[in-house]
Amino acid sequence: MDFADLGLSPDTLKAVIDAGYLTPTPIQAQAIPVVLMGRDVLGVAQTGTGKTAAFTVPMIDILADGRSKARMPRSLIIAPTRELAAQISDNFIKYGKYHPLSMALLIGGESFTDQEKALDRGVDVLIATPGRLLDLYERGRILLNDVKIMVIDEADRMLDMGFIPDVERIVSLLPKIRQTLFFSATMDKEIRKLADKFLMNPKEISVTPAASAATTIEQGIVTVRTLDKREALRRILRAKNVHNAFIFCNRKKDVDILFKSLEKHGFSAVALHGDMPQSKRNDMLAKFKANEAELLVCSDVAARGLDISDVSHVINFDVPVNAEDYVHRIGRTGRAGKTGHAYTLATPSDGRLLGAVEQLLKGPIPPLDVPELAELAVGADAVDEGGNTRGRGRSRGDRSAPRGRGGERGRSEGGRGRGGRERPPREPRGESASIANEAPVQAPVYAAVEEIAPVALQEASPEQPPAQENQEIETQAADERPPRERKERGKRERGRPDRFSDARGAEDRARKTRRNPHGIAEMDIGDNVVAFGGFTPAFLLVDPYGGKGVPPETAVVEDEAEEPQDETPAERSDTQAQDGGAIEQAAATE
Repeated sequence: MDFADLGLSPDTLKAVIDAGYLTPTPIQAQAIPVVLMGRDVLGVAQTGTGKTAAFTVPMIDILADGRSKARMPRSLIIAPTRELAAQISDNFIKYGKYHPLSMALLIGGESFTDQEKALDRGVDVLIATPGRLLDLYERGRILLNDVKIMVIDEADRMLDMGFIPDVERIVSLLPKIRQTLFFSATMDKEIRKLADKFLMNPKEISVTPAASAATTIEQGIVTVRTLDKREALRRILRAKNVHNAFIFCNRKKDVDILFKSLEKHGFSAVALHGDMPQSKRNDMLAKFKANEAELLVCSDVAARGLDISDVSHVINFDVPVNAEDYVHRIGRTGRAGKTGHAYTLATPSDGRLLGAVEQLLKGPIPPLDVPELAELAVGADAVDEGGNTRGRGRSRGDRSAPRGRGGERGRSEGGRGRGGRERPPREPRGESASIANEAPVQAPVYAAVEEIAPVALQEASPEQPPAQENQEIETQAADERPPRERKERGKRERGRPDRFSDARGAEDRARKTRRNPHGIAEMDIGDNVVAFGGFTPAFLLVDPYGGKGVPPETAVVEDEAEEPQDETPAERSDTQAQDGGAIEQAAATE
């Protein structure tokens, strides 16, 4: 069977032949006729089997008849990564060059203005990542109520990256009557639930077992210590005469470190990971495609969607955390029926991760036969000295190894330490160190105080402890109360004067603002001078007359004093007459 037997239009068939393809792959041969019929498709095929052309080629024929409207795309393709979205757009340009179809690519890291201008002109095919598509929709720059065909590519990758809630929201904005094409490299229970939710009576097409490696890929593995992994990688690159290869790392930080290490040793390499700006990612990828760089050090962002021909090798610098990512990584080589090579560098602590990969492949990975690695290779049960196990990479037989600096949660037997070393006890410094080294003193508490202030202790009453000690006792008792009671007690005592202020002396009382509100400084006054300052003189506080208030000779005995009696009106008139006569007589005398 060739493409001419699939029912494609002459213009589309001519573009496919110009691209150099004559015989369709199994997924293309089964999916293209069903898509042309207008049915929903659930396609399960491994990476590198031509899934992108399986839906782009028939979509071009379907969209050839019709007219686009401004801000209302006629079809929508959702991809999990920017690289995959760009790869799909390249396929539309290649297979649709004889059709006047417009296309727009909406991905992050690019200008909003250019993308909005493309939408305003109207597009037939809209290719987007979920985040940027929702951003433009919330800005009111795009409408999705005219979408006739929707494609969800690499659905399992979207599930791993957490894009499913965004995809569900996007699907809710689409018309109910539409054609949906759902493609995934794996098919587990979660993917099956999504397919049942988005598709309507789909045609299920599965051409290869889920998550299986291509038979055209030669695999190999070598176990080395973590500190020897870079040297082992360099020996593999020199021994196998590698001209272009993907080198995958689990962490973005390791991508940068390994990239600088390879450049330092004279290798031509570029780096690619998700934290890089989009312009730099495009430049690095363009250099690798143009053979300006031989090695592409990357994270799993490059594990899907990059269709680069004649990639001879894929090297896993780290065993992937998810076993399915191993299949996607090595799928970058051995494409289109060509032979590829996939090598993996494992450490003794990768036993669990490696076991999951071999279980997925239904067989062990054969050992890598490179004579230059003989002195670096170790057994799977060896101790990874100085390695960074990172906890989850520890094998089942390595549970007794100390969890050092890179171990699980950084804990060791002696608590939180580095490299499993027990932290020595902390020694006190300075004056506290000498006190800590001395023998405990058995003398009474007041012995040291008597040497410092014996006079103060003698004046203090034994019945009433010093004010400071009373305060400490009261504070300790207050701290033992419930929090609510302590809070209420603080409110009651907020404006109350200190009950022990009398024991603090005249100088302390004089400093208090309630005794000296204007802050007037005290003067030195002699004993023979009477003055009024910030305190009350003693002679005003003590009555010199024994509490009588007057001298003894002028005091009147209380029992001899006569009480005043009320006067009658007649007696009051006589008294006034006598007073008036006395006044007249005094005036006459003058």
